[in-house]
Order: sequence, then structure tokens, then C-alpha cells
Amino acid sequence: MLKINNLSKSYAKSNVFAVKNLNLELKKGEIFGFLGPNGAGKTTTIKSIAGILPYNNGIIEINGFNLKADSLKAKQSFGYVSDSHVIYDKLTGREYVNFMANIYKVPLNQRKERVEKMLETFELTKAYDKPIKSYSHGMKQKIHIIGAIIHDPALWILDEPMTGLDPKSNYELKQLMKDHCNRGNAVFFSTHILDVAEKICDRIGIIIKGELIAVGTLEQLRNDSEKSLEEIFMQLADKDTIEHLEKSNDKDINNDTIVKDNN
Repeated sequence: MLKINNLSKSYAKSNVFAVKNLNLELKKGEIFGFLGPNGAGKTTTIKSIAGILPYNNGIIEINGFNLKADSLKAKQSFGYVSDSHVIYDKLTGREYVNFMANIYKVPLNQRKERVEKMLETFELTKAYDKPIKSYSHGMKQKIHIIGAIIHDPALWILDEPMTGLDPKSNYELKQLMKDHCNRGNAVFFSTHILDVAEKICDRIGIIIKGELIAVGTLEQLRNDSEKSLEEIFMQLADKDTIEHLEKSNDKDINNDTIVKDNN
């Protein structure tokens, strides 16, 4: 569903990699949680996958399509929700969703059925014909999500998708993610809410200073301990680990000494 080989990204005039030699494969039917502290490289990785940021090295394949060689088909295969909540707020909710559906050439009968279901799920039916600029932060997030997945893509790429959502909408989004994966699709999402990741993710990846230092199921990350995901995360993000990664930034390191499972 998603394959990343040796992805590296640095920004102009900087010798420090925001993402370094990242390798990852996401399978069908999988919810994958992408965790890391602020500035760890989560959003840079996600924007690279979404084709928003150019990257120095590496290969990204989405649903079997190479992001560089077959860009259009790769981008048709995913729906992307950004962490910045950029949206055309002069449009009404209906205008925005129809705009997104038109881009992806979603047939009218299919979009009607999908939209009605999601509007009811997120309690946006009454606001659908109102300007998005009149929406609350949470309502904007919900219409953003609807627009991103209106074409029912195989892969959902979600960057902090639960920010601003009320508890009910939070629950409904998690159910949508589970249902999507139960149909043989996949979800790749970043979050700072470790409890959510612990409860719904099939696998979890932790990125620190641009390097993917741990990948696996919660049981694999626990490594026969009874630690919570929060305790595991804090241990991996401790001062010694970060200092090690900073010192090795200009060197090739063997991630297998840290990563629990990369299959």
C-alpha cells in the first residue's frame, strides 16, 4: 500500500537532515501510527509522501505507483489531511466538497451517498450550505476530512487529524479509520495523542531527529515488558537517545540496532 525506501530530506542551506534514510512498508488493512516529538520529522515525512515537498533521495510507492514516475496515479490513490487546516473558507461546505469531488472525478451518485453519510456522522448537515469561514475550528477540520476522502482512496494520510475535534467526532473518525482498513485499505497518521495510537494502531513507528528508531506492534515495542506506549515513547525520546542521533547525523548508522521490527 505504501513503500518508502531510503527517504532523506534536508532543507536549503542546512546540512542537517529533517528525515534521514527512512524505510517503511505499510500493508493493506493496517492502521499505522507515526509518532515523534515536535520537530522530529513527522510532517516533513508526510508532506514528502503527499508530493508536497521534494526530497533529496529515496523512492516512494503508493498503491504500486512510483510517486515521481507515476505522480498522478499515485496521488489519486490517497487522501491527505494536513496539520495546517488550510481550506478555501470563502466557499460553503457543499462547494468545497464538490470542488474536491470534481478534482477526483467522483460520480454524482457516489459523492451524494458518501457525503450524506459523513455529514450525518460528523453532524455537519445543517452547516453544509454555510460559508466555511463561519465554521468553528473543529467544523473546519471535519469538512477538511470529508473533502480529503470523498474519492474513497486506498490510503489515508492524516497529519494530526484529531486536532480540534470534539469527543464524539474523535470517536467517529476512529471508527471510519477502522472501517476503511477492514475493507482492505490502509491509514497512515501522525498524532500526539498516545492513548489513541495505543488503542487503534496495528503498528507504530517512532521518529526522533529525522530517524525512524522503532517500528512494530505494541507488543514488539514493549519487548516482553508491561510498559505503556507513553513509557516506551519517553524512554526512546530521552536525552541520551537524542544526543546519539545528533552525533550520528553525518554518519551512516545501523538502524537495526534500534528498530524492533521493520517488516
